[in-house]
Parts: sequence; C-alpha cells; structure tokens
Amino acid sequence: FMAMPCALSSKDLTVIEDALTHLAMGCRTAEQYANAFTTPALKNLAITIAQHHRAQYDNVFAFLNGCQ
Repeated sequence: FMAMPCALSSKDLTVIEDALTHLAMGCRTAEQYANAFTTPALKNLAITIAQHHRAQYDNVFAFLNGCQ
C-alpha cells in the first residue's frame, strides 16, 4: 500500500510503542495459556485471543510502516 505522510510526535510514538508492547505481551501470554490448557474450549479461546492480539499488533505495525 502507499506510504502516507504522518506527523507523529514523540508522545505519539511512545503511546504506539507501549501499545505494541502490550499487544505482543498479550499474544505471548495467550499462546502460553493455549499450550497449557487441556480443555479444548479453553485452548481454542486462548488461541483466538492470541490471534486477535497478533492481528492488532500487525495492524499497528503496518500503520507505522505506512508513515514513512
């Protein structure tokens, strides 16, 4: 996709960095639970949560890549 000009302040970048950190941590935690759960319903829920966090992380990262 085409790069968009973005005017991000240092505060914006700090907030985005924090969001990426939290999304990555949420993904890792959900993946750990998915590996630990033996109940299929809980395992599937944890996998879904991990996928959601990964998709959100990828979206934020793609936004940043588009702001060059």
